[in-house]
Amino acid sequence: MKKLTLLLLIVFSISTFAFIKATAQDGNTSTMLQPPVTEKKLKFTEINGDRLVDNYFWLREKTSPAVIAHLEAENAYAAAVMKPTEALQEKLYNEILSHIKQTDVNVPYRQGNYFYYSRTKEGLQYPMFYRKKGSLDAAEELILDQNELAKGQKFMSLGALMPSDDGNLLAFSTDNTGYRQYTLQVKDLRTGQLLPEKIERVDSIAWANDNKTLFYVTEDAVTKRNDKLFRHVLGTEKNELLYQEKDELFDIGVGRSLDKAVIFLGSYSKTSNEFRYIPANDPNADWKVILPRQADHEYDVSHRGDLFYIRTNKGAKNFRIVTAPVSDPSEKNWKEFVAHRPAVKIEDLDLFADHAVLSEWENGLQQIEIFDFKSGKRHEIAFPEPVYAAGLGPNREFKTTVLRYNYQSLVRPSSVFDYDMNTRKATLLKQTEVPGGFDKANYKSERVFATASDGTKIPMSIVYRRNVKLDGSAPLLLYGYGSYGISISPGFSASRLALLDRGVIYVIGHIRGGGELGEPWRDAGRMMNKMNTFTDFIACGDHLVNNKYTSKDRLVIQGGSAGGMLMGAVSNMRPDLFKAVVAQVPFVDVLNTMLDASLPLTTSEYIEWGNPNEKAAYEYMKKYSPYDNIHKANYPAMLVKVSLNDSQVPYWEGSKFVAKLREYKTDHNPLILKVNMGAGHGGASGRYDAFRETSFDYAFMLWQMGITN
Repeated sequence: MKKLTLLLLIVFSISTFAFIKATAQDGNTSTMLQPPVTEKKLKFTEINGDRLVDNYFWLREKTSPAVIAHLEAENAYAAAVMKPTEALQEKLYNEILSHIKQTDVNVPYRQGNYFYYSRTKEGLQYPMFYRKKGSLDAAEELILDQNELAKGQKFMSLGALMPSDDGNLLAFSTDNTGYRQYTLQVKDLRTGQLLPEKIERVDSIAWANDNKTLFYVTEDAVTKRNDKLFRHVLGTEKNELLYQEKDELFDIGVGRSLDKAVIFLGSYSKTSNEFRYIPANDPNADWKVILPRQADHEYDVSHRGDLFYIRTNKGAKNFRIVTAPVSDPSEKNWKEFVAHRPAVKIEDLDLFADHAVLSEWENGLQQIEIFDFKSGKRHEIAFPEPVYAAGLGPNREFKTTVLRYNYQSLVRPSSVFDYDMNTRKATLLKQTEVPGGFDKANYKSERVFATASDGTKIPMSIVYRRNVKLDGSAPLLLYGYGSYGISISPGFSASRLALLDRGVIYVIGHIRGGGELGEPWRDAGRMMNKMNTFTDFIACGDHLVNNKYTSKDRLVIQGGSAGGMLMGAVSNMRPDLFKAVVAQVPFVDVLNTMLDASLPLTTSEYIEWGNPNEKAAYEYMKKYSPYDNIHKANYPAMLVKVSLNDSQVPYWEGSKFVAKLREYKTDHNPLILKVNMGAGHGGASGRYDAFRETSFDYAFMLWQMGITN
């Protein structure tokens, strides 16, 4: 009876929306919509001598009609609040489309005897995947159409897409809910028919060299931890369990070396790794451990000839490269290949027949360094701008002297290059076309530094139109992430032009907890140093205001996932600094989530945030956990976005945050919750749906910046 009454109340709130009179701080009276009222059901947890109160725990009940009705009521309220911006949303959507070449083809890459590439077609949400045999002049062959896979589905995401070496078979995996739960299938490209195999909960895959044996990793049904490795021979019903990772801090992944000699099985935690291997020609071989796991030892392995090339942090905070014989790769046989350089983080290593390619971060910027095995010389690829993003593209051939890489900047669209590693000549194959009158000369990008509370210099990447006045009057969007050692590259966005062309300045704060300045930068913003992430971001905001890039009443901030935690934390700490906040799939209920070991990701993240079952970690995490630090204050306007099928940050985190914030905040600024009822952590899967979501976000931001057209 109680649930029925609640349902009727919620349905009533959807259909009628009472209006109330609210008096703003300046004394003006404005008409406001009444938001849905979230029922409070007391739940408390006794932990570490403390009582953790949670009045909105019940919103976790995803199958409850009352919860679904509440989320639908929130969506109806969000639509009503945003209704005055509908014309702006439509204008923004059409503007974004005007800057996208909707019918396009990407640059083919070679793999075996084929060239592979994808196409998009105007009006279709998803790409289509093609190949040509032997030559780019050969006939085109459609191998997979994601639009066909998406028919009758609200969501469709591709995971693996891996042809066998002989080109006859295509292993691919799909997720049709957004829960990142992928189903593996195999298509016979000679006949176009699907084979009987249909394997659930698959993450990474690898082909053996016999073109019939597949290795695949599956996830746990409850925790979603990737923990089991199987071997399957096509045409048989047998799926052999080869390895199970018992340590809850570790996930596993399988892959094959570029020279096709070795299949690797990696076990990964946030601070240590372990690798096993077998010869790719012998799928029934016994797996051998390369280096047993050790606390705080992060390493990964590549293969060339009779050597393993090991990227290791042992005695090298930002990593070095050593070689070791395959016959005995133990530490006593290591030989230095690339020495540790404290100012350069080695992010990755790719090995080719005659060259090694290092992907690096130096001074907060990406570098690509080439080593020539024949000459013993090293050189870096030169890039033309002071602020940019660069990384390797698809390189699937071991015996090649040509490297595929991508380059872009805040003012230069994504560009694909082939680089001759011998002659050092870069050839531009394609720069993404940006229709609608885009001219990079109209925009300026720069890098500036804020000073953190402890004196640390925090880099920021900035872009704006050249005619914008830096007198404090410009609206500004400040984006941040700052977790897991993930680096945010300053890349191009055609959609972002809709903001820049309205005079908005866009800024990325490269705050601690990210990886832009190496492993020490990451460590300075994790575990018991996590507060640095938030105070760095606040320092960025203060710097931008004090140096007249913007003013407090025009400063909007944005972050998603762990960046959503950042949004919640800084809103609690400095609500006066920001005009508005956009928090996407935000990780805001830190303590409750990290105290529930049954949730996906929880246990493996004890070494990112801390284990709150331990008193010291609990007390530190409670200082910043956004949900637990909401207090009576005037908060910025806020748009909180969640997805019902999100497996990484459950929908209820943002939903609970909004409910509690409505209870405590003392202002009348808009606070809306928008729920995607048919997607996961990354939002809509189709590109046109994603553009609609972006248009909604931009309309909210511009509204708060005082821009209505």
